[in-house]
Amino acid sequence: MSNSKPMVRLMRFLLRGEAQAGSCEGGGLSLHLSDGTRHAVSQTLLAEAISSGLAGRENGRIFLRPTARSYLRRAVAEREEAFIAQHGALDDVLADVDGTTRRLRINREESPLASLARLKEKSGSPFLPQPALAAGERLLVDFTRGQLQPRITAAWEPRLSSVTKGSRGGMADLTDSAAAARLAVNRAVDAMGPELSGVALDVCCFMKGLEAVERERQWPVRSAKLMLRTALLALSRHYNPPAPTHRARMEHWGMEGYRPEL
Repeated sequence: MSNSKPMVRLMRFLLRGEAQAGSCEGGGLSLHLSDGTRHAVSQTLLAEAISSGLAGRENGRIFLRPTARSYLRRAVAEREEAFIAQHGALDDVLADVDGTTRRLRINREESPLASLARLKEKSGSPFLPQPALAAGERLLVDFTRGQLQPRITAAWEPRLSSVTKGSRGGMADLTDSAAAARLAVNRAVDAMGPELSGVALDVCCFMKGLEAVERERQWPVRSAKLMLRTALLALSRHYNPPAPTHRARMEHWGMEGYRPEL
């Protein structure tokens, strides 16, 4: 099946509604919608779209088949992947995916965590401990795997799960893996709490700089990095909870005959 730009343009045009087909100069076709919008397409391309099950043709009407939406999602994902590979700094991270440790790719150039990871305390120790840094990267991995970045632009407070089922950016039409990732982000937000989750999402997922976070939230200067560190430390405990401490079992004792007779 062709993944060319003309095919993608045709699919996007037909997303707007059924089109009527008419002839045009050069032996091609002119598709026009009810609002008068037109799109020129070759006979060969239209025939390929119909034979591959992306489009249908009946009584001069051209319309999309259900498989066209999946085709468009794949085409957009492939082009975004190619752009990131060319312009980004891809790196592999290990993350828990559906109970299995897998290697996933993130673009470190996009994440403000990359600069924070280089900050040092006066003692020489890292400003962001490794568990906190790993927690921020894991949040970004789940956020990306949940297909949230292109669709969500409003604040994530309150809960992410408040998105209506079936709406854009909701849980409809998601793979099991993407749905699980969204639930993982929801649990992470709950673990950090409403006071801390906002800054973690802004920096780790929405790629906002610390100064922008302070300006938007009207926080004092240099306070965002402290709030972020607190949030990510809390998140690291959520991802890797400490082992429970077992108290020594209390033994009861008494002299012979201490039990009362009933």
